[in-house]
Amino acid sequence: MKPASGPRALHGPPDVAEALAPAVSGRPMDYPAGWCIEPHAHAEHQLIHAVQGVMVVQAEAGRWVVPPTRAIWMQAGMTHAIRCVGAVHMRSLRVAVGAAPRQLDRTQAVGISPLLRELIRAAMDVRQPYQPGTRDGRVMRLILDELQALPVLPLHLRMPADARLLQVCTALQRRLDDTSTLGDWAKHLGVDVKTLQRLFVKETGMTFGQWRQQARLLRALELLAVGEKVIDVALALGYESPSAFAAMFRKQFGQTPSQFFGG
Repeated sequence: MKPASGPRALHGPPDVAEALAPAVSGRPMDYPAGWCIEPHAHAEHQLIHAVQGVMVVQAEAGRWVVPPTRAIWMQAGMTHAIRCVGAVHMRSLRVAVGAAPRQLDRTQAVGISPLLRELIRAAMDVRQPYQPGTRDGRVMRLILDELQALPVLPLHLRMPADARLLQVCTALQRRLDDTSTLGDWAKHLGVDVKTLQRLFVKETGMTFGQWRQQARLLRALELLAVGEKVIDVALALGYESPSAFAAMFRKQFGQTPSQFFGG
């Protein structure tokens, strides 16, 4: 739910696509901690990026936790909602469908290089419409070039459609320190364990263990973003020790928690 107070003119959900969108346009928006942007969609693609704060993005394609060193490439027409973890200074880009790089063919988490971060900041000051041969036009052209090199990142948690798996995944998200095995869930649901194994891979692209690990790591990002200590996060999510959690974090993201948030 949205906080009870806050200027709606500044913090309401973005409007649905404008009729005559330029190739690239920037939109700066600041949101208070806990703010929720209701489900909406755009006719253009969107690069959802925040220079401060962490966002939890929920879409038809899945759920992502997005720190300032990352962003979400949101496909045009994809319904999505955003929850702010801490105060969020969002600096998003709208990209016309015909101008987007071909490889950005689905909604996904992407890395933001220092150069692209500064270009996004500069795009916020570009007045529309801009002319291609001007400085503003060259900034926007360079943004399109940089979008072609966006690295895809493992920040996605895909939810299953199968009602039985959805029951398992929903319960695990509520109690991420739960150590129940897939065998335990199979017995609870009255389903053969091999059936659940096949369904997990088919519907989420992960094994049961991988899905639970990913859910824990994404929740860890939320907790770390608001200043929770690594030891508290590790124990809250069911890890035996902070070192076990740190090792799993590095294995998944290639960085320690401090490096991940510091860029």
